Amino acid sequence: MTYLLSLLDKSPIEEGHSAVDALRATVKLATSAEELGYHRFWVAEHHNMSNLASSAPEALIAYLLAKTSKIRIGSGGVMLQHYSAYKVAETFNLLASLAPGRVDLGVGKAPGGFPLSTNALQVAVDPDRKPGFAEQLADLNTYLSAGNGGEGALATPFPPVAPERYLLGASIESAKLAAAKGWTLVFAGHLNGDPDNLRRTFEAYETASGGKVPILALAAFAAESEAYARGRVGDLRIYKVFLPDGRSVNVGSEDQAAEFARQAGFAEFRTEEKVPSVLHGTAQQIRKELDEFHRDYGVEEFILDTPALSATERISSIELLAKERLSLVA
Repeated sequence: MTYLLSLLDKSPIEEGHSAVDALRATVKLATSAEELGYHRFWVAEHHNMSNLASSAPEALIAYLLAKTSKIRIGSGGVMLQHYSAYKVAETFNLLASLAPGRVDLGVGKAPGGFPLSTNALQVAVDPDRKPGFAEQLADLNTYLSAGNGGEGALATPFPPVAPERYLLGASIESAKLAAAKGWTLVFAGHLNGDPDNLRRTFEAYETASGGKVPILALAAFAAESEAYARGRVGDLRIYKVFLPDGRSVNVGSEDQAAEFARQAGFAEFRTEEKVPSVLHGTAQQIRKELDEFHRDYGVEEFILDTPALSATERISSIELLAKERLSLVA
């Protein structure tokens, strides 16, 4: 069984360390990923987070492209609701001109932060003129293309190889939208690991796209022993906040849940504590689970999200998985 392995990193800030340390760790992870044979390396977008350093993936992508030479680098993803589709297209066309054939544009629908940062990002936006997500994808398709007949604004420079386009989602709606707009679906299994939802979303995308299989994103942590891996991820928790207006969001702690509600203007809210879905164990055990997804769903590429553990553990994990992948390819 052969499939590609890629990585997603959020630049977590370890306790007692700084954002500078976190970003250096991300650079080290990216250069190591290239040396180890990973297919692509993506960085996330989170705003006003004291424990995450990656707030501007496009800036980090440019730096990572300069520090690497072969591995694909991209966003996982740009939170499109905050931005002009034209500006996003300009930015990624420029990145793809700097490193032709190596740039991925992944976009997502979530805010990537709490209400205060969302309001700050959209302070100049007229709500009545703000386009919907589907309209923004359509606009991106136009702006990213050099063959639009020269009508309207052109998102120059046009690179020799356009950035590849990916839609991050975990729903049938996202699957149908990705297929309709010609974007590759990346199923966010690290955020929504429900097996029934995964199956139905995969089926919807394959039907709507004429047989294409989504990329599957999963959280994974490999260690020398199953017991060590279980001990390290066993305390990880996520908290789902439910607000009275119907909104819900996943956060990393009860304090963050209360803060999200406060920023949204609510004193009353409900939370659910959940254990995140993280593949963990030895590299061989994780490989067996990936083999099952490959066999059952035809997955040809996995994007592995590295949990917010120490930089040393994240490096060790991708090294162990890469070593197991060599036996897989052989």
